[in-house]
Amino acid sequence: MKRLHRTWRRQTTSRLSLLLDGVQNPFNVGSIVRTAAALGVEHVWLAGDTADPAAAKAQKTALGTQRYLTWTTVDDALEAVREVHAAGTRLVGLELATGSEPLHGLDLTGDVCVAIGHEDRGLGKALLAACDAVGYVPLTGRVGSLNVAAATSIALYEVRRQEWAAESAP
Repeated sequence: MKRLHRTWRRQTTSRLSLLLDGVQNPFNVGSIVRTAAALGVEHVWLAGDTADPAAAKAQKTALGTQRYLTWTTVDDALEAVREVHAAGTRLVGLELATGSEPLHGLDLTGDVCVAIGHEDRGLGKALLAACDAVGYVPLTGRVGSLNVAAATSIALYEVRRQEWAAESAP
């Protein structure tokens, strides 16, 4: 298994980061942290009243994987946006909003930071406007939305999937 994971790690060269803005439930944050660590997220910005990944409830779902990540706490998401853009990274919001496109239809190759908003309210207007692109996860069932941790997992995997597909393209 380790050999298989090393093979995928060698095919992964782009930088992937996360901006969590107002993700308040510590169990959601813990789950997001675990997925982020599994998919090689380099850094996480925690904006607003996002739960602390080091909190006991977040650690319960992260299962110690927070040790593989670095994070910065900022008061305002736009402070994180400035840092993301200064690093030459594209900011892609995950939101069902006017103008958003299916996630698989966006070009997510290169260095990407995925912005995730509050469990109920989503991304705020200012953060949404600061995004370079906005995507959503198309759903075909009778449920209109996903849990924020599940949606984040899909988005992070799609970023990596596109990178791996581009690497294997002739």
